[in-house]
Amino acid sequence: AVVSTQSTGIFVRPPLFPIFFFLLSFMNKTATLLLSSLQKIHTSPRLIRGLNHSGLINSKYPINTILARKFSTNTTPMKPTLQIDTINQHVRESQYAVRGELVLRAMAHEEALKRGEKLPFKELIYCNIGNPQQLKQKPISFFRQVVSLCENPALLELAECQKLFPADVIARAQSLLTHISGGTGAYSGSQGIPAVLQNVANFIAERDGHPADPHDIFLTDGASVAVQRILRLLIRSENDGIMIPVPQYPLYSATIELYGGSKVGYYLDEDKNWGLSISELSRSLKEAQGKGINVRALAVINPGNPTGQVLDRKNMEEIVEFCHRHRLVLLADEVYQENVYTKDKPFTSFKKVLTESKESVRSGFELASFHSVSKGVSGECGKRGGYMELVGFDPLVKQEIYKLASIGLCPNTIGQIVVDLMVRPPRAGEESYKLYKQETDEVYESLKRRAHLLVGSLNELEGVSCNDPEGAMYAFVKITLPNKAIQAAKEAGKSPDTFYCIQMLDHTGVCVVPGSGFGQKEGTWHFRTTFLPPENQIQSVIDSISKFHNEFMAKYK
Repeated sequence: AVVSTQSTGIFVRPPLFPIFFFLLSFMNKTATLLLSSLQKIHTSPRLIRGLNHSGLINSKYPINTILARKFSTNTTPMKPTLQIDTINQHVRESQYAVRGELVLRAMAHEEALKRGEKLPFKELIYCNIGNPQQLKQKPISFFRQVVSLCENPALLELAECQKLFPADVIARAQSLLTHISGGTGAYSGSQGIPAVLQNVANFIAERDGHPADPHDIFLTDGASVAVQRILRLLIRSENDGIMIPVPQYPLYSATIELYGGSKVGYYLDEDKNWGLSISELSRSLKEAQGKGINVRALAVINPGNPTGQVLDRKNMEEIVEFCHRHRLVLLADEVYQENVYTKDKPFTSFKKVLTESKESVRSGFELASFHSVSKGVSGECGKRGGYMELVGFDPLVKQEIYKLASIGLCPNTIGQIVVDLMVRPPRAGEESYKLYKQETDEVYESLKRRAHLLVGSLNELEGVSCNDPEGAMYAFVKITLPNKAIQAAKEAGKSPDTFYCIQMLDHTGVCVVPGSGFGQKEGTWHFRTTFLPPENQIQSVIDSISKFHNEFMAKYK
């Protein structure tokens, strides 16, 4: 209010602060009473909204938050949004046995040993997975030398470099670095480094005697990523089926489950050294189609994992003809192509068989083949290098595969370099050739000796039989278990082969994988073991398994 005094002509403004203070005090008291009342009447959402929007309570927190914090007596913690029943159930249902229950149990034993606890063994032997360098296989010198220079190119500028590294190692590192824009720490193209793609194409052409196009090749983080990428493309719904061998490497079953497709198993014939018969393929296909499943592809692992068989040329021609007849994409997993131990069946690629088939078969045929630096004689699992070659794929489909690759930006650069070294090793006459040949021959011959030693020894045990591995890194061992052991497994809530493998691990420290993780005929039991423990240790591993097995069989007779 303004007061006018006419006698003086002066306008007097009364003090405003006391009035403002009075109003603020009144509002605060009112708000306090309201808070108390709200608590008593269990909080009215309408009143809360009104107070929050009125501006009477000038707080950075909404009034319902204040109430919740000051007056709530509920001390139950809120659960996370993601619960086991609310995640994607395809993730929950997918299983990857080679890194499953047995491995987790083995890791717990390993931690116990580190704490000084006494167990029946002094160390863990991981025979569950094809991981050669974990089991003391030495890296190939040429590979590591080139990678060292590519990772630290400043070494190339030092005068000592010429003394420390062979000339061909230096030349290869320099050549690779000229093709890697920004060095190993930079992204490459999504399909891979063009020079490496060209060298892979040259390798395939030399191997098969037929040209290969680098534009049909994708470098990947190991072969597993390539397999997953193609399955991602093929599977649209649960009505889409992929034919996979039984037994099979669980990458296939887990990924098909993860992507919501249907597994269509075909049995390998154990009595015929895990042979693959066309009649069995036909039975499996017909059965799936009878269930309304649209079968889209056939996966073949050659040499076999976990079974170690090698396909002969005639059988491969039959498989190609089968895929042609039924319009199936052929997925050729050939990561063990360097691990063939029989002279009767040299490795032959499906690309070669297809290329040499008649024109009517080649027309419209789609083949995806996979290779990796993780196996063979290099055993560079941790470098995660691999590739896939696509034959006969529609250009528009290849563009979509490129898009999938680009979503992941690029394969890791070191893995690409190791792929280059695998497909373009030292040649005769080059400085590193002699050592490279010596190291790779030693690895190959040692694997071959260990395979025959392990399988020969296991076949002497009661109730044990195993086909002699023709290739790869594994023995898939059949065990005939006593009824008491099967009953004990049932009481423990385990499959009989899992029960057996757990007992083996707990008594010997040897970690293997139960056959149920790979698939097997009903009523049969197996386990898969690698023959990768070093030669100076493999006999003690065999002795430990044999001692355990004899005691196990005696206990449950």
